Amino acid sequence: MKKILCATDGTAHSAHAVELSAEMAKKLGAHLSICVVNVANGGSRGPLIYSMEDDQVKKVLDAAAAVAKKHGVASVDELALRSREAASAIVQYAEENGYDQIVVGTGDKRGVSRLVLGSVASDVAGRAHCSVLVAR
Repeated sequence: MKKILCATDGTAHSAHAVELSAEMAKKLGAHLSICVVNVANGGSRGPLIYSMEDDQVKKVLDAAAAVAKKHGVASVDELALRSREAASAIVQYAEENGYDQIVVGTGDKRGVSRLVLGSVASDVAGRAHCSVLVAR
């Protein structure tokens, strides 16, 4: 394993993914990139509105990078991706840039909550060209 991509959104459940990916990168000597997908809404007849402001994305990335550095990861890339669909953006970026591991987080979701909130982790795992670790 040479390149790890960790997707985070700054929530508590994605914090587990950040911790785990940092531990893996340190132990394996792998390159770690942390990404946030800023999801776009709207468009055709109205303005394109993103789910987060740029400064909020930067704050999430900086906090995740600080966790990785605390674990001893020397170099961490911070990536702000924009897309209409988070899972597609994560998988596409990982494939185009030669990542061999994706780490995502998920919470303990059931019923309708799982369909809405757990779908990114599920979609990434189902679409990815490489191994996907879902952290809990």
